[in-house]
Amino acid sequence: HEVIYNPCGRPLKGAELVPLISDVDGYIAGLDEVDTSVIESANRLNVIARYGVGTDRVAIDEATTQGIVVTNTPGTNSVAVAELTIAFLLVLARDLITANEAVRKGEWPSLNGIGIRGKTVGLIGLGAVGREVALRLKNFGCRVLAVDPFVGPEIAEKYGARIVSLDALLPQADVVSLHAPATESTVGMVNREFLQRMKSGSFLRGAALDCFSQEPPDANNPLLGLPQVIAAPHIAAHTDEAINQMGWTALENCLAALRGDRPVHVVNPEVFER
Repeated sequence: HEVIYNPCGRPLKGAELVPLISDVDGYIAGLDEVDTSVIESANRLNVIARYGVGTDRVAIDEATTQGIVVTNTPGTNSVAVAELTIAFLLVLARDLITANEAVRKGEWPSLNGIGIRGKTVGLIGLGAVGREVALRLKNFGCRVLAVDPFVGPEIAEKYGARIVSLDALLPQADVVSLHAPATESTVGMVNREFLQRMKSGSFLRGAALDCFSQEPPDANNPLLGLPQVIAAPHIAAHTDEAINQMGWTALENCLAALRGDRPVHVVNPEVFER
């Protein structure tokens, strides 16, 4: 059968997707904006197979109404995202961005880093990624606290973490790492009040960011003007291993739905109930 590829080499907006998706049966979606207009224009679409975990850019309710199966690839990129999280932590702790820029300018400053052994790290979200981060932090000799309403203390303990409330976590954590899905209750949670409740000097006063609400962010975004902020272009999942696993899983999900089978990773099981 015919395969249509993204012609732009970047995530597509809804208006760009509409003419491409109108007559396709299955769609493997990256970070494209699959909004209501896209789904309404899809005359034959049976499945949207997300290449990745997040589905906040897919109009799930509209897809369900239209009988379109939505899938994702949980767990396939957890290690990759966890590894970048640890890399971010080490770069912040050792001020490597400043050191690199200084040496390239011919300077040779004396910079003092912060050791992470014995530090308290707070994880907001102890899902697949959070658990991989916790395991690696345990090996660094960190104390790990976690907030997750869906994870019990026994599960957390297996990964070297302890479940606490957000009120208990923020004043204790030297580092706060965010691994919660983008939902109505989590988007914008790191606000003025959140920061004021954090431990003085904690690493989130310096921040490493891989995801932005607008991608790419505006060049005038005030965060990009702060020297203590490290920004990456949503690359946490982009390792050879993770890309291979996400690709195969998304493809298998898509083909299963097209065959009339139930894929392993269904986001909107209500479709099958109907």
